[in-house]
Amino acid sequence: MVFELTEDQRAVKQAARDFAQQELLPGVIERDATMSFPKEQIRKMAEMGFLGMMVSPEYGGGGMDTLSYVLAMEEISKVDNSCSVAMSVNNSLVCWGLEKMGNEQQKRKYLTKLATGEWLGAFCLSEPEAGSDATSQKTTAIDCGDHYLLNGTKNWITNGGSSQVHLVMAQVDPNLGHRGICTFIVETSWPGVKIGAKEDKLGIRSSDTHSIMYNDVKVPKENLLGPAGDGFKFAMKTLTGGRIGIASQALGIASGAYERALQYSQERKTFGKPISQHQAISFKLADMATQIEAAKLLVYRAAWMKDQGMDFTIAASMAKLFASDVAMKQTIEAVQIHGGYGYVKEYHVERLMRDAKITQIYEGTSEVQRIVIARAILQGQIYQPMWKEA
Repeated sequence: MVFELTEDQRAVKQAARDFAQQELLPGVIERDATMSFPKEQIRKMAEMGFLGMMVSPEYGGGGMDTLSYVLAMEEISKVDNSCSVAMSVNNSLVCWGLEKMGNEQQKRKYLTKLATGEWLGAFCLSEPEAGSDATSQKTTAIDCGDHYLLNGTKNWITNGGSSQVHLVMAQVDPNLGHRGICTFIVETSWPGVKIGAKEDKLGIRSSDTHSIMYNDVKVPKENLLGPAGDGFKFAMKTLTGGRIGIASQALGIASGAYERALQYSQERKTFGKPISQHQAISFKLADMATQIEAAKLLVYRAAWMKDQGMDFTIAASMAKLFASDVAMKQTIEAVQIHGGYGYVKEYHVERLMRDAKITQIYEGTSEVQRIVIARAILQGQIYQPMWKEA
């Protein structure tokens, strides 16, 4: 087993860390308080190549492996998770979906703009009555000959108010159930696309989360993404890869909180010595470091399996389940180590604690991940180990 990063991967990690500290950290508290979308920071992320990291250079992307993407997500998530979730959706869901399922015309028209950051994308699956049960799509697309007529409402859409293109799941034939769901490429400038008010959230407050309404939106036939009826399958495959992105976000949140707690514990003194030298605090640090390392191995492993072309479904669910729990636990501990200062916005850890919670919810709740893992266990499925048995 090789645990060392390549020189290129280390360079990506360092570049992302430098960018996060120099470009994202200034103003992050104010953006959180005012729910201001980090438009300028997203633009700079695009210039750095962070919005299309895994896309083929043929379509304007970086052509990087999944692990490099995870490393960048981890570093950016230590600082600003409103930026990292925009990055995750554009990379893991929208760009990946278009590159894997789009035809050449669609890739040239849309993927090139998304990979370079000229445009930002959104993934529109969730609805008021279709969260974890994604089969219950109420959004409809009526076949009108040369176009589809799209009607419905999507909820909790990341990048909803700042994106130029949406991947929308809609029901074409209710009689077919989930086999009647299709995916459509929708431009937000088209008549009938209405952006709802920005959601006032607990965490990731400056990310653009909106409800989207589609009222008699004419979608050209050439904007059907993939085969008709494959929309649900497409969404599930795409979300599986997206879980690696959210797992890396959770890992970054946990690691960022730990780094701040460690630094504070070495500077803050009580009873004549740094609090890191008190057993109550040093044991917390030991547990935090151990759990973060365990989460890191799960997340990196899922990314490695994806890059090897292996079935990474269970690995991705395990990584997201564990890393999101670790993020929640470690941010709470970071606040505790800071004491009263941990409750003050200036010290960042209370924001990381608020940001951590969403990683247990979006792109498949922790309960959904347990269903995926348990089903595989009970059906006798064994996910591929990262080592070869003798």
